[in-house]
Amino acid sequence: MKNNVRSTFLKTTSGHTISVTIFSPEKSNNKSIVISSATGVLQKFYAKFAVHFSYLGFTVYTFDYFGIGASNTKHIKHNTATVNTWALDQAAVLKFAKEEQVQHKIILLTHSIGGQLIGLNPEIHLADSIITIASQSGYWKHFKGIPKYRLIAFWYVLIPIITPLFGYFPAKKIGLFENLPKHVVYQWRKWGTHPEYMFGEFNDLQFSNIKCNVLSLSFPRDSYASKASADWLASKFTNTKVDRRHLIPEDLHIEDVQHFGFFREKFKDSLWQLTENWIDTN
Repeated sequence: MKNNVRSTFLKTTSGHTISVTIFSPEKSNNKSIVISSATGVLQKFYAKFAVHFSYLGFTVYTFDYFGIGASNTKHIKHNTATVNTWALDQAAVLKFAKEEQVQHKIILLTHSIGGQLIGLNPEIHLADSIITIASQSGYWKHFKGIPKYRLIAFWYVLIPIITPLFGYFPAKKIGLFENLPKHVVYQWRKWGTHPEYMFGEFNDLQFSNIKCNVLSLSFPRDSYASKASADWLASKFTNTKVDRRHLIPEDLHIEDVQHFGFFREKFKDSLWQLTENWIDTN
């Protein structure tokens, strides 16, 4: 079976454009998947996962948040994006997917911060089911050991000291991810230092309005998404069924997954198959 890959630029309600890649199947199963990336992770990271699911008949959409990768249309120092902006990017792609394929059921599949953006996404009602992969609270007290102290350093030292020096957060220089716009990291830091994370800034969030089924996956030894932090976010979907699974690699006879492993092709016959099975029944 063949698939077709095309790229386009999509205008959002924030007034900027973002890069979107569409993986179209040869024969459609009338389902679309929108993949919402982790912080500072380029959409190309999800390409093998997208290709695999397009072979299965899904139309798959990946995108870069404003200020990241192919959606970085100006020097990052001058980028005005906030985390709210990224949520509107997610909303724009959901709407685009629905407009392109009106009859399709839409699965929103989020990685890390992508699951947090759900709370600020005004188009989240377009999702017919939601899968969160290592989506969590970034509040440091949900973590233990080295990851806890790394987060403390991140929120209280690195972001406030380094960001003003560069005019953006130079994540590449310290071996993390793509560089981030300053307003994104300042808002993100505000959340990460509050016990209620994003609920410390917003009272009215979308999580409680969601009625579709939700699958929440997390993994041991994940420095960025502990079980407690993923449990916290999953608990915010208060008016729907949440299938919450903390998957132990040893029980599944697979290699360690941690924060980024889920999207690696070596998990095609295990974690990706689990995902396909869940979609079929939900």
